[in-house]
Amino acid sequence: MRFARSENLPSTTLVLSKHVNCLDDPQAGHLAWKQAQQCIKILSTSSQLVVMIERLKGHYLVPATLLIVIVQSWHALSEVHKRPGFSIRGFFQNRVRPEKDWEDKLRELPSTNCLRDNMKFLSSKPHHAGSARSREIAGYLLSQFQQWGFSSTIEEFEALLPTPTERLVELISPSQFKAKMKEPAISEDPDSSQTLQIPTFNAYSAEGDVTGELVYVNYGIPEDYQNLKDLGIEVKGRIVLARYGVCHRGVKPKLATKHGAIGCLIYSDPKDDGYFLGDVYPLGAYRPEEGVQRGSANDRYYPGDPLTPGWASVKGASKLKREEATVFQKIPVLPLSYGDALPLLKSLRGPVAPESWRGALPITYHMGPGPGVVRVKVSFEWSIKPVYDIIGRIEGSEYPNEWVLYGNHHDAWVNGAADPVSGTAVVLETARSLGELVKQGWSPRRTIIFALWDAEEWGLVGSTEWVEKHVAELQQKAVAYLNSDSTGKGQLRLEGCHSLGKFINEVVHEVPDPKRGKNLWQVLKAQASSAQKEVSRDVDIRIAPLGSGSDYTAFLDHLGIAVLNLNFASEGSGVYHSIYDTFRWYTQFSDSDFLYGRALSQIMGISLMRLANADVLPFDYVSPVAAITSYVDEIEALYKKARAPRRLSFAALRRELQTFGRSAAAYEKTLQTACSHNRYHDSSPKLSELNRLLYQTERLFAPEIGLPRREWFKHRLYAPGVLTGYDAKTIPGVREAIERDSWEEARQELVVFQRVLTRVTQQTVAAERKLRLALANN
Repeated sequence: MRFARSENLPSTTLVLSKHVNCLDDPQAGHLAWKQAQQCIKILSTSSQLVVMIERLKGHYLVPATLLIVIVQSWHALSEVHKRPGFSIRGFFQNRVRPEKDWEDKLRELPSTNCLRDNMKFLSSKPHHAGSARSREIAGYLLSQFQQWGFSSTIEEFEALLPTPTERLVELISPSQFKAKMKEPAISEDPDSSQTLQIPTFNAYSAEGDVTGELVYVNYGIPEDYQNLKDLGIEVKGRIVLARYGVCHRGVKPKLATKHGAIGCLIYSDPKDDGYFLGDVYPLGAYRPEEGVQRGSANDRYYPGDPLTPGWASVKGASKLKREEATVFQKIPVLPLSYGDALPLLKSLRGPVAPESWRGALPITYHMGPGPGVVRVKVSFEWSIKPVYDIIGRIEGSEYPNEWVLYGNHHDAWVNGAADPVSGTAVVLETARSLGELVKQGWSPRRTIIFALWDAEEWGLVGSTEWVEKHVAELQQKAVAYLNSDSTGKGQLRLEGCHSLGKFINEVVHEVPDPKRGKNLWQVLKAQASSAQKEVSRDVDIRIAPLGSGSDYTAFLDHLGIAVLNLNFASEGSGVYHSIYDTFRWYTQFSDSDFLYGRALSQIMGISLMRLANADVLPFDYVSPVAAITSYVDEIEALYKKARAPRRLSFAALRRELQTFGRSAAAYEKTLQTACSHNRYHDSSPKLSELNRLLYQTERLFAPEIGLPRREWFKHRLYAPGVLTGYDAKTIPGVREAIERDSWEEARQELVVFQRVLTRVTQQTVAAERKLRLALANN
């Protein structure tokens, strides 16, 4: 898409004022309509706008509001192009216009029809990892990459993927009840009645047959067990009932085991994703009475195949014995619907649960123990099954050994329309769009790799095994990894490494929000301003740090590759990991017209193009300085609050942080100078050396020695919390040691992080020097 010069545009204010004043005057409305039509056609040749115009012809009461949205949206986007000295981070001035022209073409290519068609096909049948349908899906995905002219392959791995052979939850006394453990089909949704649905279970539970009194433990997090302890309630020798939420499901049985429990049941309370929030499926988006959340309950000492920690599970690879693996739970674990959980909760007496523990079921929540006695039995077929990763690549024309990657998983627990197919379809549409650009003559300077991972749901298996197989290449060649996972129609979420913060802020300026008449950056800024009361309009939106929970984990936490995780939040979802996550649910209650999927494809496409073609890779070190400073402030406050018996000094770390800040500011100034001039010669060796320094800088946050007690995780700035599983713990070695009152470990980790920061500072200084030299020689 090209934007006209501003002097050729009819006045947007004039057009809109005429619309506002002509609501009751069809003749005036017709004239204003024509002028607005002219304005829109000049602003963009978008086929979507043309369709909108055609649909609205003659409806003079409608255009006054709709045209305001349309014109403002594209006018706001055009303002970017009319700015004097418009630049793109990392591009010299003489390369900005050609890049913008290709990006304009890219923005027009993603198709809502293609997104719809791929989503409908990919979610048409259950396709959990290890199933025959999963292999069929892999073949289809490969054929798509090949059709678009990519160099493509399926890389196969082996993984231990147990499936349940027996599941039993029954209330023995004071009354009797047997849980159904099955989700019923819904007549309005034919996909919910399909065969080959994997049963409701938690992968990597222990096998066992246990009986004991029941104790309700709320979310089953440390604070909940402290509350029980304060009331004199023990869980030792008993079975705990926890509700889903707050932390990764694997943390719940882990903590239950730590406190002596012999079994763990996890249920979905309607207060968290059921009728308390809205109508349940099929009338609404939320979890119905018998809906169950499947999921992996592995203890996340490492992701991937449980039997090959740290090396790839290719055919013939050595494997641990099952009893040697450390990620399996030690007690039986099963998930329940709130329909099955209700009789269990009714069987409890003891203290009434605190208000924060109470869900939305029509009972008084008691904590127990008992008098309800419950039996839990679970057994598995422990089989090794094939896992299929599909890789497609567009070879770089100048720097083929520098890789920009974008991935999403393709396996689902059942049909998986939202999780993961909504994201899988966006990867496909982004790949198709870039493939079309290649046919038109565009080529990336760096290699772009698209990856569709298998067995993510079991523990990030496909992506982790691929990273472990290609670890040497990735350490040398990977520039950045982009990830999406499931996506919906809510707020755009920006998560990742702060070194890519300024970069992604620029990119989201370039994409209009599908329905709000502004670009996505403006929408995010308005939301941030509303939440924080006052936010400077010149300050970038700070991206959120990453913990774990999707396929970026091996890239970031194990190898220290810079990552971004981008998607639109799902507004009002209660079908996660159930048989009701279907195409019907998605088109009824999520991104029904696929406009947000299209917007995500535009974001990802522009991001890949810029990372692949930048003269100077668009990393930023001012944003990490600000983020790290805030994290050090938090940790020092946490330390002071703990009243530690041993003194920790943050003075040396703060001095190093100040030095890092100065070097980051110097690099930023030099980069801005570089990008304000036409200084570029092809194949500049100094630029190539500079870019290698830049993308290797993030690696320095991940030294060879990993975090205490979970050595696979190496990144010292970001990691998933040991007792959260999903959410990030920043500067985790220091923070979690303080939280555990491990003061000697906290001191040691403080030294480690200071040394890491020193190396990052030195590399930033070297990058600034190399950039100055490159400019001097151009």
